Amino acid sequence: MVNVAILGYGTIGSGVKEVIETNNKKLVKHIGDDIRVKYVLDLRDFPGDPVEKILVHDYNEIVSDPQVDIVVEAMGGVEPAYTFVKQALEAGKSVATSNKALVAEKGAQLLKIAQDKNVNFQFEASVGGGIPIIRPLNCCLTADVIEEITGILNGTTNYMMTKMYFEGSEYADVLKEAQAKGYAEADPTADVEGYDACRKIAILTSLVAGQQVNFEHIHTEGISKITATDIKYAKAMGRAIKLLATSKKIGDSYMAIVAPRLLKEDHPLYGVNDVFNAVFVHGNMLGDGMFYGSGAGKLPTASAVVADVVELATNLNRHLYVEWDEKELELVDYKQSSSRFFVRTTQDKEAVEKAFGKVEYIQAEGVTGEIGFLTEEMTEAEYDNKVQGLNVVQMIRA
Repeated sequence: MVNVAILGYGTIGSGVKEVIETNNKKLVKHIGDDIRVKYVLDLRDFPGDPVEKILVHDYNEIVSDPQVDIVVEAMGGVEPAYTFVKQALEAGKSVATSNKALVAEKGAQLLKIAQDKNVNFQFEASVGGGIPIIRPLNCCLTADVIEEITGILNGTTNYMMTKMYFEGSEYADVLKEAQAKGYAEADPTADVEGYDACRKIAILTSLVAGQQVNFEHIHTEGISKITATDIKYAKAMGRAIKLLATSKKIGDSYMAIVAPRLLKEDHPLYGVNDVFNAVFVHGNMLGDGMFYGSGAGKLPTASAVVADVVELATNLNRHLYVEWDEKELELVDYKQSSSRFFVRTTQDKEAVEKAFGKVEYIQAEGVTGEIGFLTEEMTEAEYDNKVQGLNVVQMIRA
């Protein structure tokens, strides 16, 4: 019998319990042994819920029970999740989590403890929810040097940008609708300012680089300044605006950035809409590949967590090595990266051409009193130098 304890009985924790119970016969076939949820830890009581029979309020009951083989952390946040996961690993229990904040900040440390204790720490659902991306990077693409990862890694912002694009709505109106539908939190800052996507690209970059990437060192911009006027310009160019998290190999390191981008119709991420996520990967041998699906939600995310539980259950006495050293990787300055820049300004063409030389002017339907244009390709540093003295209303990378 494989015994599982779930920390937290919210959306993900209850989903994990549901997946294990609903698909129990299939899981048993994969594992070769029975599997059950022995404990659920939560501070709350759930009167009338069958979980009452296995509900505990004291974590020590779980960590001190030698029969518990696997702990699923579904609490969210860094603390007390980190303390509980660390104690579980040190007690010889393997751990699965969907907690991107925990993995981004403490992943390397927890993997080192797991290695020392001959147990495992897995976190497939921390990036992309139900989309398999971490296991493919760790197992299926190990023959490749991953040269680029670019993803739509946040369903909330993608839903909002899709609504703005197809309905011409303003940001504030779409945010209210996203909150009403449960896609956005009451405090949406982590999503709309790009912090959630930043932690996820930090995790993916750490995995492909084999070293800790500090998410606080990744330049991050969100979608809160995108307007319906920007959408009009995007349509005039035949492009869509998406919040992308990007990591590119440059020399012996990586450059990472999170920012809105104007994508052409032929870009593989152009047609990824609503709450769906997608991760584009370029390997030096594979070439291009893309992973697409439900990036969030109770059961898609829980499905990915339980897939980790199955992996852990079939390797209870064997550590699965993941290359992720605690030594911090020094990222390449994003100012060295190149792109075209879409700029809106209230100044005239003479001022624009004095600053940038040759540009491509964009005329958007119904927009007056300003000029929109696309620059030639240049580095971020070159753009910063050229734009000095120009009154910029908006800038979006293309």
